[in-house]
Amino acid sequence: MAADGGSRLRRQLEAVRFEPALYVKQLSQQSDGDRDLQEHRHKIQSLADETAQNLKKNVYKNYRQFIETAREISYLESEMYQLSHILTEQKGIMDGLTQMLLAADREQQLMLQAGPAAAAAAAAASAAASSSSSAASSAADGASSTKSKSEAFLLPREAEEHKQRTLTPLLEKVEGCQELLQAPGRYLVYNGDLLECDPESAAQLQRVHAFLMNDCLLVAAWLPGRRGAALRYRFDAVYQLDSFAVVNVKDTGPMRDMFKVLMFPDTRAFQAENAKVKKEWLEILEQTKKNKALGERRELEKAEALRLAAAEQEQQRLKQEEEQRRRRRGGALPSGTNPFEEEEEEGGEVPRADLQPLDLGLDWIQELPEDLDVCIAQRDFEGAVDLLDKLSAYLSGADGQPGVRQLRSRVEQRIRRLTDVLVYELSPGRSLRGGPRATRRAVSQLIRLGQSTKACELFLKNRAAAVHTAIRQLRIEGATLLYIHKLCNIFFTGLLDTAREFEMDFAGDSGCYSAFVVWSRSSTRLFVDAFSKQVFDSKESLSTTAECVEVAKEHCNKLSEIGLDLTFTLQALLVKDIKAALHCYKGIIMEATKHRNSEEMWRKMNLMTPEALTKLKDEMKNSGITNFDQYTGDDCWVNLSYTIVAFTKQLMAFLEEGLKLYFPELHMVLLESLQEIILVAVQHVDYSLRCEQDPEKKVFIRDNVSFLYETVLPVVERRFEEGVGTPAKQLQDLRNSSRIIRVNPESTNSFV
Repeated sequence: MAADGGSRLRRQLEAVRFEPALYVKQLSQQSDGDRDLQEHRHKIQSLADETAQNLKKNVYKNYRQFIETAREISYLESEMYQLSHILTEQKGIMDGLTQMLLAADREQQLMLQAGPAAAAAAAAASAAASSSSSAASSAADGASSTKSKSEAFLLPREAEEHKQRTLTPLLEKVEGCQELLQAPGRYLVYNGDLLECDPESAAQLQRVHAFLMNDCLLVAAWLPGRRGAALRYRFDAVYQLDSFAVVNVKDTGPMRDMFKVLMFPDTRAFQAENAKVKKEWLEILEQTKKNKALGERRELEKAEALRLAAAEQEQQRLKQEEEQRRRRRGGALPSGTNPFEEEEEEGGEVPRADLQPLDLGLDWIQELPEDLDVCIAQRDFEGAVDLLDKLSAYLSGADGQPGVRQLRSRVEQRIRRLTDVLVYELSPGRSLRGGPRATRRAVSQLIRLGQSTKACELFLKNRAAAVHTAIRQLRIEGATLLYIHKLCNIFFTGLLDTAREFEMDFAGDSGCYSAFVVWSRSSTRLFVDAFSKQVFDSKESLSTTAECVEVAKEHCNKLSEIGLDLTFTLQALLVKDIKAALHCYKGIIMEATKHRNSEEMWRKMNLMTPEALTKLKDEMKNSGITNFDQYTGDDCWVNLSYTIVAFTKQLMAFLEEGLKLYFPELHMVLLESLQEIILVAVQHVDYSLRCEQDPEKKVFIRDNVSFLYETVLPVVERRFEEGVGTPAKQLQDLRNSSRIIRVNPESTNSFV
């Protein structure tokens, strides 16, 4: 019945049209009292717990599949973006070639109609244009939808002037961009209205007008209420063509007819009027970026040709001067027989004319800055560093060639952006879950970029924040020893994992190991602060303190597996608190002993039950006193004073706990504490022998003295030597100097 009721309740709650308010109202009306409501509440709670447990099991069961699916989706999305980018690029190339051929045909027809002279001039201009590869640029500019149709029939110089004249009235409508008109050679390629949206939610932000020029992209915001005025737009931002990447956005949901402009660290999304306008924007942006790269390549080739020509002329001039000097000397050796001539030419700084320049016009080099932007935006850090390594290998030994410095300056900007992103990945503000392995990706790429020192610093800061967070989140509940077990497990396990990950990441850089040792010491100090606050500040007993310190030592010794020994650091940080604990517990024992001495009646102990006597014998045997049976009498009597027995138990317990806490810096502290505690008992029996007048009690006192000097103190000396490794000479001197060698019942002098 209970199962049927639970299933019926489950179906009722899972109904599509379930209304909680109506359900509660009906339940309140149908219930007879508080007991029915409590039972129903218990059923709902049981159903909720069962549902949560089933959900947790399903998550655990399919967790790996969820991770793999998300990873595959991410890879597929990246590949689709790349495929779309390649297709757009290929289509732009085909359209450019088509426009170039059409423009050439139209120009040829116009020249034929203009006459023979114009045709000859056109042929010469065409030859010059083909040598400098300028036809592609003019064809791409002709693809703009905002140019007039008559522009395609103009000569190249006239077309250039027409472009600049078209740019001026357009930009005069934009408030705050007059300085953009002063750049020589800048002209308008394309412009149009766009709607800026939020990159994440696709929410509409503002209406903008974009002006694409041959070297930059200007974004201007609309000015409300300025439809008939001269200034209709307000300057918003301008981006150089080589500083951003354009990414097509797939039409999903509200994100339709959109494309993104990626420029680190920001991303802006724009929505076109329709799919056709969006396609035009993507194609013209791609082609304009390529035209700019082509123009820069032509400038580099021209500068390289001029440099080589100048170097060749300079070499010819130097040869002529050298030949003239030989002729003037008259008796000089003929050309080619001077043994020092080759060395002079090699050692001189004369540039070589036959030096083969690097081809900086390769497609992958021209597209490298943009590819780096895309890799950074897609968080493909490995791909970005691979491109940088490929470029570095290609440009090795060619820093003096023209164009290389400009290319390196452009790439350096991307390197700084990539470094900033990797630094952010390692910042303590990021999620600290995943352990040290979560930082491996960013650290390895920083090391490949030559930033080993920065990678080491950020890695250790990240792990320090993780250790601090883990210690702070550890709840203080239950017994102190249980908390210390958890604390040591969290700290030393994390330190061990960090050391192994550090050794794996920085295996080839031994200079970073000193930084890791310094970090380990500072982290140990953080651990000791939390340890001392819980163990020493809470005034725990000496036995609990000794167990906690012993646990910390055992965990610290595990670090020797990786060659890291922090035992000395741990002891140096704990020595002050342990000294204070030993002094405190010593004072407690001395006060308790003095209090018992003041009430001493020198009577034998009666433990009343055999069980109590057996328990006392076991305690003494565990303390190292094996001959305690000779001090027991008939039934449950012990032939010793209660004060001496209690003192013996406290002294042996203090010694055992002190040996657990022992390290060389505490040798004298522990030894002096034992001396002071023993001296209290010695002075008490001395005073009692001198003052006691009853002969029977004096005999009993001498039995207690014999037990103290011949049994307890030798055991203390032997146990101290076993635990420390050296004999306790001070304890031996104390026992020998105050040993009772003769007692005269008629005299009050009991010591010699």
